[in-house]
Amino acid sequence: MSSVRIPSALHEVLGEQQSRLALVLIAAAAAVPVLAVAPALADVPVWRAVLAALLVADIGAGAIANLTRGTTDFYAARPRLRWVFIAVHVHLPLVALLLDLTLTPALVAWAATIVAATVVNLLVRHPEQRVVAGLQLAVILCGLPLLPDQSPALLVVSALFATKVAYAFAVDHRAEARDTARRDTDPRDTDPRDTDPRDTDPRDTNPPTHAGAPA
Repeated sequence: MSSVRIPSALHEVLGEQQSRLALVLIAAAAAVPVLAVAPALADVPVWRAVLAALLVADIGAGAIANLTRGTTDFYAARPRLRWVFIAVHVHLPLVALLLDLTLTPALVAWAATIVAATVVNLLVRHPEQRVVAGLQLAVILCGLPLLPDQSPALLVVSALFATKVAYAFAVDHRAEARDTARRDTDPRDTDPRDTDPRDTDPRDTNPPTHAGAPA
């Protein structure tokens, strides 16, 4: 499928290029959660509803965009920017404030998500990074409905926020593919431990016979 070059202003959201299908799916992911929280949007002034809708759309879109090759590769090449991304994600408390929702469950969900994302990001290139991220996400999702004063709108947004930041973004989903490609293109990157000593023919270890030496 053909790829689309992304304008530089959107690289931190979509990476440097995306497939057309990925862009359609990201757009759908942005729209669905806004529709889900529409009743809460209707209860606040228009300007607050617009700002909240934009934040919710960003959370939904990011939950899918961060799974794509374009975004994953963009941030994999910029480790410092990964930390900035995690640090600036204060969307969840802002949504709660804009929609007049109880702030406490939003702050708890936000803090748990940031801690989880930090742990996963510290495990970059670890073979079980995805497993750790999945476990933490499961714990957060199970805990969200148990928080006091939780509302349906905040539950939806919190679940998407945790998925976006703690799993979709924090995990390097293409680390193995890049390592394999690197080994295929540069034999020096091959780990000597990957070589089976049984593959070595002992007859190849005989010293060469010099000319003129007695047989």
